[in-house]
Amino acid sequence: MTIRKLLIAAGLTLFALPAAAQTAPQSAACKPAVADSELVKPGTLVMSTNPTLPPMQFIDSSGQLKGMRITLGNEIAKRLCLTLEYVRIEFSAMIPGLQAGRWDLINTGIFWTEERAKMMPMINYESQAISISVTKGNPLKIVKPEDLAGRPVGVELGGFEERKLRELDKMVTAKGLKPIEIKTFDNFATAYQALRAGQTEASVAIDPTAAEYSKRGDFDRALHGLFPTPVALAMKSKPLSEAVVAVLNDMQKDGSYKKLMDEYGLLPNDGAFKVNGPGM
Repeated sequence: MTIRKLLIAAGLTLFALPAAAQTAPQSAACKPAVADSELVKPGTLVMSTNPTLPPMQFIDSSGQLKGMRITLGNEIAKRLCLTLEYVRIEFSAMIPGLQAGRWDLINTGIFWTEERAKMMPMINYESQAISISVTKGNPLKIVKPEDLAGRPVGVELGGFEERKLRELDKMVTAKGLKPIEIKTFDNFATAYQALRAGQTEASVAIDPTAAEYSKRGDFDRALHGLFPTPVALAMKSKPLSEAVVAVLNDMQKDGSYKKLMDEYGLLPNDGAFKVNGPGM
């Protein structure tokens, strides 16, 4: 049975198609900080997320969106006086969907790169690195990137993690070692299912997600702290991005931003937030 069939059998079909989860509307006394002309839907902040990265963004046992980024997104919408609507979608569809006007903001911990900053306004708000997860006990004794040579390694399609895994592949082949057998999946949950099922021998994810799986006793982290890079929110318009920057700076001043970062063991920004992107 394939991983996709296993997920369907388990009822985990959420990520095959987008699904929206909407919060209650803001009170009439709250004046929206962003004009309707800058939004996909009037009075609504539509965010995309792929809730497959516990504890950063995931779906709890009751089917509710949870995690640091969900809390952050909720607070941003609240302070902008906008009704919040989440669209759950695979990461590979997020940038095309933003450019096509399907949502206003990508809230999934998208890694900042110069290439992406040329395409859309981005706000760096944390730093992340990636980990290599393996089965319990690390029976293959993977302790350095070279140990991945010739082995099947799973990763989410189209993200920073896949790009960095391919860089590792070039590094090991440059040393005369066998290429890494890179296997891409629609999302991290499916990649970890493949590792559990023995279809891969390692899986790549951000440090907090790999640490969470390790804490649960599902997998071990063979490597972590690789390629530390800023993580960002991405928006479709300059006015929206400027409004979000104002919210983040207010959260930093009142301490709620640092409190949220500390709760999840993340490195917070020390200085003022700013927009990085086209025309900035």
